[in-house]
Amino acid sequence: MAEERILIVEDEEKIARFVELELLHEGYRADKAADGRTGLAMAESGKYDLMLLDVMLPGLSGTEVLRRLRKTSQMPVILLTARDGVMDRVSGLDLGADDYITKPFFIEELLARIRAALRKKGRGEAVSDVKRLGKLSLSEARHEVTYDGHPVELTGKEFALLDYLLCNQGIVLSRDVLLDKVWGYGYMGETNVVDVYIRYLRAKIDDVYHVKLIHTVRGVGYVLREDHG
Repeated sequence: MAEERILIVEDEEKIARFVELELLHEGYRADKAADGRTGLAMAESGKYDLMLLDVMLPGLSGTEVLRRLRKTSQMPVILLTARDGVMDRVSGLDLGADDYITKPFFIEELLARIRAALRKKGRGEAVSDVKRLGKLSLSEARHEVTYDGHPVELTGKEFALLDYLLCNQGIVLSRDVLLDKVWGYGYMGETNVVDVYIRYLRAKIDDVYHVKLIHTVRGVGYVLREDHG
């Protein structure tokens, strides 16, 4: 199955290039447009699964691009807005934007919003079930985890825990949330089971491949993110 294709309509080249590289790293295909008219023409081609749309664009504004696009397409659109652009966000959502994110943003949050928008789009379509974080890949359909192409053998509960962390990568999850979502409401076993299974995952992924993916947030819980530092 082909990767999802994302259109980046952003006139700030550094931002556009940064987002493009991150998307490519995550396994998406990405194209760029630097002005509203070009972006609209590319969006109307029907080749894209999602558009990242800056509000402030030369030629046509992002909201005008969105207004025209919605006459012919329901492709998911995530607006990129200035921190103080409240009216831009409101008008964009009213015109049919699926989501928005304010600049400056953390790339992990943008990627999470992209995944969420594509999942909504895919409820009526066939979309890849593979979840990725850097070189880590998980397929629910095949019940398979790999790191850089190498198989990672996990138990059923380890797989379920990693799956939930991947679905919420970049988001700090408390032990209570993980216990409820992975072990189920009303679990009556050891209360430290989350910590134990986090150690199991770290031993099989972080330690083996010398990476730092599962981070502890003291007093709160855990977060799955790629450490670029």
